[in-house]
Amino acid sequence: MDSLQGRKMSVFPSLVFTVLFLHSVVNAERFNTRFLLADNATRGHRHAEEYCAMYDICGTRSDGKVLNCPVGSPSVKPDDLLSAKIQSLCPTITGNVCCSEMQFDTLRSQVQQAIPFLVGCPACLRNFLNLFCELTCSPNQSQFINVTSVSKVGNNSTVNGIDFYIIDAFGEGMFESCKDVKFGTMNTRAIEFIGAGATNFKEWYAFIGRRADLGVPGSPYAINFLPNAPEELGMRPMNVSTYSCGDTSLGCSCGDCPSSTACSNSALPSPPKKSSCSVRIGSLKAKCVEVAVAILYIILASVFLGWGFIHKKRKRSPTYRTKPLVNVPNSGIIRRANSQKDENIPMQMLEDVPQINSGVQLSIVQGYMSKFYRRYGTWVARNPVLVLFASVFLVLVLCLGLIRFQVETRPEKLWVGPGSRAAEEKQFFDSHLAPFYRIEQLIIATVQDTAHGKAPSIVTESNINLLFDIQKKVDAIRANYSGSMVSLTDICMKPLGNDCATQSVLQYFKMDPQNYDSFGGIDHVEYCFQHYTSADTCTSAFKAPLDPSTALGGFSGNNYSEASAFIVTYPVNNENDKESNGTKRALAWEKAFIQLAKDELLPMVKSKNLTLAFSSESSVEEELKRESTADVITIVISYLVMFAYISLTLGDVPRFSSFYISSKVLLGLSGVVLVMLSVLGSVGFFSAIGVKSTLIIMEVIPFLVLAVGVDNMCILVHAVKRQQVELPIEGRISNALVEVGPSITLASLSEVLAFAVGSFIPMPACRVFSMFAALAVLLDFLLQVTAFVALIVFDFLRAEDNRVDCFPCIKASGSNADLDKGSQQQKPGLLSRYMKEIHAPILNIWAVKLLVVCAFVALALASIALCTRIEPGLEQQIVLPRDSYLQGYFSNISEYLRIGPPLYFVVKNYNFSSESGQTNQLCSISQCDSNSLLNQIARASLVPESSYIAKPAASWLDDFLVWLSPEAFGCCRKFTNQTYCPPDDQPPCCSPDDGPCGLSTVCKDCTTCFRHSDLQNDRPSTAQFKEKLPWFLSALPSADCAKGGNGAYSTNVELKGYEEGIIPASAFRTYHTPLNKQADYVNSMRAARDFSSKMSDSLKIDIFPYAVYYTFFEQYLNIWRTALINLAIAIGAVFFVCLVITCSFWTSAIILLVLAMIVVDLLGVMAILNIQLNALSVVNLVMSVGIAVEFCVHITHAFLVTSGDRNQRMREALTTMGASVFSGITLTKLVGVLVLCFSRTEVFVIYYFKMYLALVLLGFLHGLVFLPVILSMFGPPSRCILIEKQEDRPSTSSQF
Repeated sequence: MDSLQGRKMSVFPSLVFTVLFLHSVVNAERFNTRFLLADNATRGHRHAEEYCAMYDICGTRSDGKVLNCPVGSPSVKPDDLLSAKIQSLCPTITGNVCCSEMQFDTLRSQVQQAIPFLVGCPACLRNFLNLFCELTCSPNQSQFINVTSVSKVGNNSTVNGIDFYIIDAFGEGMFESCKDVKFGTMNTRAIEFIGAGATNFKEWYAFIGRRADLGVPGSPYAINFLPNAPEELGMRPMNVSTYSCGDTSLGCSCGDCPSSTACSNSALPSPPKKSSCSVRIGSLKAKCVEVAVAILYIILASVFLGWGFIHKKRKRSPTYRTKPLVNVPNSGIIRRANSQKDENIPMQMLEDVPQINSGVQLSIVQGYMSKFYRRYGTWVARNPVLVLFASVFLVLVLCLGLIRFQVETRPEKLWVGPGSRAAEEKQFFDSHLAPFYRIEQLIIATVQDTAHGKAPSIVTESNINLLFDIQKKVDAIRANYSGSMVSLTDICMKPLGNDCATQSVLQYFKMDPQNYDSFGGIDHVEYCFQHYTSADTCTSAFKAPLDPSTALGGFSGNNYSEASAFIVTYPVNNENDKESNGTKRALAWEKAFIQLAKDELLPMVKSKNLTLAFSSESSVEEELKRESTADVITIVISYLVMFAYISLTLGDVPRFSSFYISSKVLLGLSGVVLVMLSVLGSVGFFSAIGVKSTLIIMEVIPFLVLAVGVDNMCILVHAVKRQQVELPIEGRISNALVEVGPSITLASLSEVLAFAVGSFIPMPACRVFSMFAALAVLLDFLLQVTAFVALIVFDFLRAEDNRVDCFPCIKASGSNADLDKGSQQQKPGLLSRYMKEIHAPILNIWAVKLLVVCAFVALALASIALCTRIEPGLEQQIVLPRDSYLQGYFSNISEYLRIGPPLYFVVKNYNFSSESGQTNQLCSISQCDSNSLLNQIARASLVPESSYIAKPAASWLDDFLVWLSPEAFGCCRKFTNQTYCPPDDQPPCCSPDDGPCGLSTVCKDCTTCFRHSDLQNDRPSTAQFKEKLPWFLSALPSADCAKGGNGAYSTNVELKGYEEGIIPASAFRTYHTPLNKQADYVNSMRAARDFSSKMSDSLKIDIFPYAVYYTFFEQYLNIWRTALINLAIAIGAVFFVCLVITCSFWTSAIILLVLAMIVVDLLGVMAILNIQLNALSVVNLVMSVGIAVEFCVHITHAFLVTSGDRNQRMREALTTMGASVFSGITLTKLVGVLVLCFSRTEVFVIYYFKMYLALVLLGFLHGLVFLPVILSMFGPPSRCILIEKQEDRPSTSSQF
């Protein structure tokens, strides 16, 4: 779920290196400035070749920054050692110089802070060094440097300001070569650190030349960069040539120089934008598929109406006659029927009636089923007690499994299959690298101003003080776990020391309220918004820069001051083992955190007229648990309403004088109990074998089974009531089962198969639902034909014995003769009369038939066109109770979030040996392949609208190679004993207690790990790589070397087994763009997988993308495929069962057509109601097949075994089964569904109320309107045939 993860991004340290770099720039400039400070008026300053404007160091500011001497003197010839040193750093400086050895050492120590940022792009680094080399040491310094201001430090004059004349072409060239250079640790550009995010060279110059206040990073004197020098003074602007980043001799990688010619040729083609085909008709714009469907419908409707007109005309012709079939086919079993049918008893199956002259030709399967049901019905009627107790006992045995009943509420176990790719990749990531950290989050936002139409800024003094108060309360949380108290500092993530990596604007004050005034209050916050990468005072307490976009929300572009929300994120350590003490400690703290937010923080924030949204890692799971009980009352009321209706439906037409006997409340209640037992038996069985239940099962399956079971109950009871009174109860039960048993069996088996196919769905929630539902429907069917038939026997015996319903021990006074006549002689009910006298005659009108077919085909085709509008996904707010605190949180995330979730590209089995060449296939610095993985990621980030990649990736490999580089002389160093030597500003080289770090005696003999000659094309050998990688991952980043891997990459590389030359797992971190809709999550995952697949194929390296939310959204990548396959299998299973039982392809095809139309129309309704396609809707769609079978099978079967022409048979089928289907499933389901609209959870309203209501209405319309019309026009021939009377025919009973 989690767009939540987007907040975590800047947690990973990527440190205050920025600030340090500025120091270096400043110091270098100071030296230059000193020379310039030589006031022309006092020193007779000369601007000529081989003359200096500044030379040596004449003073130090109180903050330790050195100041140059404003000396206008000739340049100096350095000794050989100094000359060699200068040449190594400044190859353009030859001969005399304008810098002393102390000046050069200071320059070198300070530019080393910038080198790690730029060394990956040699052209940029060379241009950058040339600027400061010329400024500091050029022998012609006075020609382009003019000291404009001098200040006194002690007794010495020092430079306080200079004019630096330099051609614009140099600035333009330097900026162009550096503007795209990446700083991987922070997933950003190096210019953000060394140029404060400058967008052109003039802004960069302004940043470099700004005179810094005391204690603030920057130049100790002002530098004014000017393009035109006063030639009359003998001056001319500095004109050193620059190197293009695409220069072949100093070439940069494609990631650092995407404009390079070599790189543009290898760029990945941008994914084609999805352009939906559309047609404009006047002012109306329609999709091509809609226009095509409309044209198709016009053609089909025209052909059909033309056929209808011709057919009707032919039918009126005297030559058009139907010829009834009078011969008995050679195969099949004949079931005889009374030729003198009572019109109210269309299929009386009596054994010894002499007037039999017609029969029903059954398929072999139906014949055997009829024989079985005749004998079985007689046996049940004679042994009802045995059947009732035996069947209930067996189900109760299954219910014993409920002892092991468990409900699965963990989202990753509900929606992610164990064999899914996302699950396997998550398991790989968690086990080989580290599980993603837990997120606790607060969002404090201002209320929108209705007058101005936008929310005011959150960045005010009172709001920051409120934030300090909130932080104080959060820090004070003490959660009790097993007797120990857990605080935030016990569980939080601490990447670089002892401080939590909390993402909050309070980090600009080091999380200390006492720093608020001393740092400058609100002005300091706004200063840090622009200088968070460069100002030391803006560095977080956990020693890393804090990107404002991670702590603010509701702003546009980089206008952080306009932000309308504070976003406070607490990253908490996570563990693979969810039952570990670490996880349980975190859960205990999260529970206390949420309680604090509800009880104290919310009132605090509201009192300031602000809003508060909050969440913890465990919030969704906890709220889902609460949701399981939120609608218990609604569901119970729904079931009670259905039960009440069932009781009325099963009874006879109420008459005041005998309603207490003719009613069937007890029978209805018993039927509902049997339905519940079937559900409990199913749950018990699967619980016994270790399958956990889900909330969907507990809330939906009883509903489903009740809907299906009630239909069977109504059909069975009505079938028994249709039998002749003269028959004994055994005969009535037997005949009733023969009449409706095959259709009930057909429908139930079809439903069981339709649900069983869902067990092939990889999504656990759907698979488990389908398994439970299939067994529950099967058990319900078995109980219907056993226990419920026995209960019918008891109920009819009760009524015949004149005993009161619900109180069978009480016998009513008087005779039951009137009751027998009224109820047992089957006086047609209201629904039956409606079906026979109104509904069927209307549908028999030829014009109505044509209209019905045209209307339903139009509905189906329109639904097909609308299906393209259905989007995959499941909005998180829908699943949660309406009163959940997460409702506001998810809304705020979508509204305020300005950065997306972290995205990792994981490389398996990276072979770092020098022979493999995989290093250059992955990295993105100089000499890396142009189509390397990291270069292509950087390229993809340039088209975020299609790639969904926001930034270039943070690359441990790039930083490691730079860290190793001899140019980064402050990084990889070694003592004389060959052990690791840290940078000069880290212990033991530098101790904070010893004052400012200078040249340490402890580390004075440290040397770089390698010389250029030690490397092969600037790449380490296999042994060098193996030896130095652990050094890199343990190296702390600092001012002197920003590339240390500790913290930033500690969990990005797996070292286990790397001694063999293979790194089993490593990850390169970037970020997705902000994802606000479900479609964004799905499309971003698809784009990342497509990108990884292309890269894997291209590089022959196993690469996959990973983000926390992938496990939950993988289902939507192929949700359409999953839905269509399962629907096809479900409908196909129904077709197969129908074909086997009826042996009629014609009949089965009609049922198949109606089922398909119901499903397609339901999809169309989903599109209209904006219902998304997800696990719930797929379950509902599969379930719709099972329920739709009830609408089709009974009426089709009745039509098949009824005599007469098609119109007569359609009328008889509606009269016989239409009332049972309408009352047994349509109205029962309808009254139960209507109650769900009052649910407190949106998921019930959308996926159960709306979809179920649509399903019931569509099933009713197709089953009782469209299907009868189709049967009357194109139905299969009747199975009723004429039989010639024979004197010596065998006993009819032998033919069943």
